[in-house]
Amino acid sequence: MGMLILLRHGESIYNKDNIFTGWSDVELSLEGVAQAKKAGKILRKNGLFPDLCFSSWLKRAIHTAQLVLEEMDWEHIDCKKSWRLNERHYGAWQGRNKDEVEAEVGKEAFFAVRRGYETAPPPLTNRELLVENDPKFQSIDPKLLPKGESLEMTRQRVLEYFYKAIAPELVSDSILLISAHGNSLRALIMAIENIAPKEITELEIPTATPILYKFDKTLKLLGKRVLS
Repeated sequence: MGMLILLRHGESIYNKDNIFTGWSDVELSLEGVAQAKKAGKILRKNGLFPDLCFSSWLKRAIHTAQLVLEEMDWEHIDCKKSWRLNERHYGAWQGRNKDEVEAEVGKEAFFAVRRGYETAPPPLTNRELLVENDPKFQSIDPKLLPKGESLEMTRQRVLEYFYKAIAPELVSDSILLISAHGNSLRALIMAIENIAPKEITELEIPTATPILYKFDKTLKLLGKRVLS
C-alpha cells in the first residue's frame, strides 16, 4: 500500500498580509514556522515517516519540508524539487493585496479567477518580474514558464510531474511527502478524488495540516485522513 502525505506550506509573510503570492519567492512568517513544526509533530505521532519528500522550487514549501523533517529527526531522506509543483502563477495580481484587487475588478471576476477553474488572471507584463528572468529558471524553456495561470493550467503541469516522478514511487508501497501550495495541491486533489471543475470552488486546503491518502498498487484510492 502506497501512502501520500500532502502538506500545504505554513503561513508565508504574504499570506499574513493578504497578498497574492504565486511564484513570488517569499519566506514563512513566524507563525508559518510554528505551523510547519507542528505538522512534523503530527506525522511523528502518527508514525508516518516518509521514504521520500517532494517540494516545489519556492522556499516557503522547501523550508516547510525541512522544518517538518527536522522536527521528526528524519532529515536523512531525499527531497526532490520541481518547479511543476510551484504555486499557481497569479499574473498581474501577484504581489498585490487581495482586497484591493477585488475592489478593483469586482466580486464576480475576482471569484472566477481565485476560486474558479478555467479563468486566469491578467498576465504579468512587467518584464523585470517575469519568471524567465529569475536565475533559478534559466535552465527551463521560457515557453513553459507562465505569465499567469488558471487552475486548469496549473493542473496540467502538476499532473505531468505527478505521473512521471511521484506515481511510480507510490506503487512501490512507499510513504511520500509533498510539501507544496494551496493551488498546486488543489489541482492534484482534483485528480486523486475525481472532483469536477464546477465543484472545486468549495475545496479549501488548510495551512500546514497533513492530508494522508492511501493507494493500492494500481493507484486506486483506498482512503483519506486529515491528520491531527
